[in-house]
Amino acid sequence: MPVYLKTGPEIDLMRASCAKLAQVFDALEKMIRPGISTKEIDQEGERLIRSLGGVPNFLHYEGYPASICVSVNEEVVHGIPDRGRILKEGDIVSLDAGMVYKGWHSDAARTYAVGKISEEDEALIEAAEESFFEGLAFARPGCTLYQISAAIGNWAEARGYGVIRDLAGHGIGRSLHEDPMIPNFAQETKGILLVPGMTLAIEPMLAAGTREVEWKDDGWTVVTADGRKASHYENTVLITESDPEILTLPGGRKGKGPGREAAAE
Repeated sequence: MPVYLKTGPEIDLMRASCAKLAQVFDALEKMIRPGISTKEIDQEGERLIRSLGGVPNFLHYEGYPASICVSVNEEVVHGIPDRGRILKEGDIVSLDAGMVYKGWHSDAARTYAVGKISEEDEALIEAAEESFFEGLAFARPGCTLYQISAAIGNWAEARGYGVIRDLAGHGIGRSLHEDPMIPNFAQETKGILLVPGMTLAIEPMLAAGTREVEWKDDGWTVVTADGRKASHYENTVLITESDPEILTLPGGRKGKGPGREAAAE
């Protein structure tokens, strides 16, 4: 299917949706502490999204039962919030959330420390974020889609992390998931040429150990096959005439151009 290019007014609405989602993440980050349940995070996230004039786009999406995906430790993505799941000191927790505002979707994810965590876990969280920015360097006109994929995967794998291959980023706009799909590892082809007006949800998912994953019996929660921890970092990104614009970071922080990972070409 063709990739839907957004017009100026549509981009403005996506900016608004993404800016509101950034506010939600800022508030939820302050909640992360030992003793809180994953359900409390979900409930507050839904309240915040609705208070900002949006609708949670994850709630009931293909049957998902919550507004915020809350994934703890070895859970890579799609963890289902539960009153009985209490965060404890030393955990890491990934929040994946989105909203619809005036018909336009936003999507982002962050991984947070719960209290004091190990240096290994700190490095894992930082690696997921850094791999995103390695990929972002190629999110610009004249580059191809899979240069983003290769930059993410090559950088992370060179540092010993498992790059999850069963899940991918995606286009986003009037729908939560649009073409194109965005793998987080090198592909055999170049992929489509990037042009202004594309909006992409780029989301590296890294594991401390194996890249292999399993699905829990709930049908949603994806966990690492070896039980080691995972980290997830995602932003909704706009391809512009020059540098990419990160719509889900406050102020729409822009990315740098290509240069750090020649191996991505």
